[in-house]
Amino acid sequence: MHLVIPYASALSDAAVQALGTLGLPNLERLLGRWAPLADAGADALPSADGLDEYALSLPHERLLARLRGWPAHDGLLPFAAEAARRDGFVPATGSGWGLVTPAHWHVGRDQVNLVDPALLELDEPEARTLHAVLAPLFEDLGWAWHWAGPTRWYVSHPSLAGLPTASLDRVIGRNVDLWLNDHPGVMAVRRLQSEVQMLLYVHPLNDAREQRGAMSVNSFWLSGTGPAQPADKALPADVVVDDRLRAPLLGDDWSAWAEAWHALDAGPLRELAETPGAVRLSLAGERGARTWEPAERAWWKRLLGALGASARSVLEAL
Repeated sequence: MHLVIPYASALSDAAVQALGTLGLPNLERLLGRWAPLADAGADALPSADGLDEYALSLPHERLLARLRGWPAHDGLLPFAAEAARRDGFVPATGSGWGLVTPAHWHVGRDQVNLVDPALLELDEPEARTLHAVLAPLFEDLGWAWHWAGPTRWYVSHPSLAGLPTASLDRVIGRNVDLWLNDHPGVMAVRRLQSEVQMLLYVHPLNDAREQRGAMSVNSFWLSGTGPAQPADKALPADVVVDDRLRAPLLGDDWSAWAEAWHALDAGPLRELAETPGAVRLSLAGERGARTWEPAERAWWKRLLGALGASARSVLEAL
């Protein structure tokens, strides 16, 4: 089994404080006994993967792309095409797809932040109305416009295969300008976002939402672009992604995040430590991901691991 734990760390002051409260004995035990992948003599994946916290793709996304055998180019990991395939579409290999997520952009004094789309609580009738209203704007670009669910709208066009976009989870709660890069294709997306904002600002649906105390739907985020990969390049069956840390981290609920970490340590990490055979653990934060596996190491390496690889220091480095 290969256990992948994304959202294992974050860089905010509140996250660092929360890390200091964690007691993770099973993770400590694994880090003391196991070796980073490069030290274990394996070369299927690098031991560490990191760009920086401003890379468009999240570290665990880059890791999962490599496990699938995809080219791991920042901002061009075709998760939209993979999700569209699960939703019943048939993306041709190499074709360009993108996930369009309806969103609320909160306009502050100094910046515009994207609010977690889950907080919109957008129902299907409202979403279908918005989807129909916005269709001409996207179709005027020559993009095919697809419906899959209230918050899962897809576009397809050859240009999307080479258009780098930031993961939605990179942007939630943050200044959107940081994640709209200067690629020529992104300028078209910016113009489209402006047109959508002007159209939705005066739409009766948003008036009704605001009257009942709900947030307006005033923009969208495009993500998951890149060349669609063959359907057989799937995630290996032995890879388990446990993303229970995601919701509390994105919601800045550090008490709940710490509780989720303790549950992970008492459950999956304890089981992993007791599982014989070929097992791996990958932890991913905002900057990078690292992978460990059991390995026979020289005594001095085991000693250094026991002394130096504390859970807190490992997590803070991600």
